[in-house]
Amino acid sequence: MFNHDLTDGYVLLRLTVGLFLLPHAYGKVRYREGVDGFFAAAGLRPTAPFIIFGLIFEVVAGLLLVLGVTPLITQVTAVLTAMFMAVAAVANHRVCQGKWLWNMGGSEYPVFWGICAAIVALNPT
Repeated sequence: MFNHDLTDGYVLLRLTVGLFLLPHAYGKVRYREGVDGFFAAAGLRPTAPFIIFGLIFEVVAGLLLVLGVTPLITQVTAVLTAMFMAVAAVANHRVCQGKWLWNMGGSEYPVFWGICAAIVALNPT
């Protein structure tokens, strides 16, 4: 319970995946107009329920991954995060019209993040 061995690469990956979710939740509050526009462009309408779900998911999953309460909770949370990031990648792909590179607005970043979450799910330290 509560494995925070910073010499374990899988623990570091779990912490990174979890910690990176938290600023995204903040962004949904701080940059609401831009987020609303993105969700609308992705076809996620009405946008408010999707934004609220994303916000709640990112906070809860982020905290659960950072805490690493138990391997089972970590594994389930990581699987759900990988699925969440797959949906984010598809939505981003729609909006960016097929671009791949993240620095051009592409889907590379959510795909990478989802793969990292899947690796955490396979190694729920």
